[in-house]
Amino acid sequence: MRIGIVCPYSFDVPGGVQFHVRDLAEYFIAQGHHVSVLAPANDETADLPPYVVTCGRAVPVRYNGSVARLTFGPVTGARVAKWLENGGFDVLHLHEPVTPSASMLALWASEGPTVATFHTSNLRSRAMQAAYPLVRASLEKIGGRIAVSEDARRTVTTHVGGDAVVIPNGVYVDRFASAATDPRWVGTPDRPTVAFLGRMEEPRKGMPVLAAALPAVIAAVPGVRVLVAGPGDAKEVTAGMSRETVAACEFLGPVSEEDKARLLRSVDVYVAPNTGGESFGIILIEAMSAGTAVLASDIPAFVRVLDGGTAGRTFANENPADLARVLVDLLRDRDERLSVAAAGALRARVFDWSVVAEDVMAVYETVTAGAAAAADAADPSGLWARVVRMGRGSGLE
Repeated sequence: MRIGIVCPYSFDVPGGVQFHVRDLAEYFIAQGHHVSVLAPANDETADLPPYVVTCGRAVPVRYNGSVARLTFGPVTGARVAKWLENGGFDVLHLHEPVTPSASMLALWASEGPTVATFHTSNLRSRAMQAAYPLVRASLEKIGGRIAVSEDARRTVTTHVGGDAVVIPNGVYVDRFASAATDPRWVGTPDRPTVAFLGRMEEPRKGMPVLAAALPAVIAAVPGVRVLVAGPGDAKEVTAGMSRETVAACEFLGPVSEEDKARLLRSVDVYVAPNTGGESFGIILIEAMSAGTAVLASDIPAFVRVLDGGTAGRTFANENPADLARVLVDLLRDRDERLSVAAAGALRARVFDWSVVAEDVMAVYETVTAGAAAAADAADPSGLWARVVRMGRGSGLE
């Protein structure tokens, strides 16, 4: 099958949608399909995968409590049209088609079988409300709608209309399960390690909540080490922290995918103190795949990933005292920590790409079959022509 996938966000900047598109494309390529990905790139000379075609530089835009890097305009539109014309795709898969970027432009220009995946979870999204009139007429082109979570599905039904099948984000579970540990990050009984990964200066990622919880954690577990990985200015994050709290934190900066897997394999607990705006929680699945106990805020998306709290522990959202209480319990009780990690590792298998990608392919096949049936109904001679070709190919003529 010839598959065209459009990512609206700059492909040379890390992000959940970008990783989802990358992994899905590489899974299908490994299965023998032809896949081309169209995406913006801040640096068009960046070392992008060979299956990625750039459609222009991206500009940062505040969106859903974060910063999205998008591209739009006539130049991008021309590049999108050329990519579609040259691709000859059997199916076009758009991610976030209501976001004013490459996916929206591709939706306007699409003529063949089209699938859309919605990632955003924001029932009060002004951006989606503003963008909806731009794509309302084109939404009828979408033959299959996917949402990565129930929260994202509700956003679709609220802002876009219609419904969507829920197919979660995927993870290559074995990449994390088989990653090597790193002695720098492995915890000990006297010096347990806790990890936080994310854009530390972005409030909704919850670093301020974790920082507020740390004095109580340090008082109960004096040797605790908090490994903070991700972009951001450590000086800004530590401003206002006590000397003891700052001393307990080790800022690693952005880490590679390989180092992320090693970090998650090495630490005792992964903490996700995100305060909201999450439609899924891919980092939770990665930590669970690595065999690490997960502690997350009880926002709905995280609770669903953790199977109601059976595959990880949760604390009351934006409540540093509750975060500290549960984290201290996990750090002090090794058996409980190992039990939580084992349940998480088992749960993670549900999200392996071997499961998720096959569900996506089922949507592709349903949409392409529906498009072919509609074409046959409009032009019965087309059906007869295909039957004749099939007969010749089988030696039945």
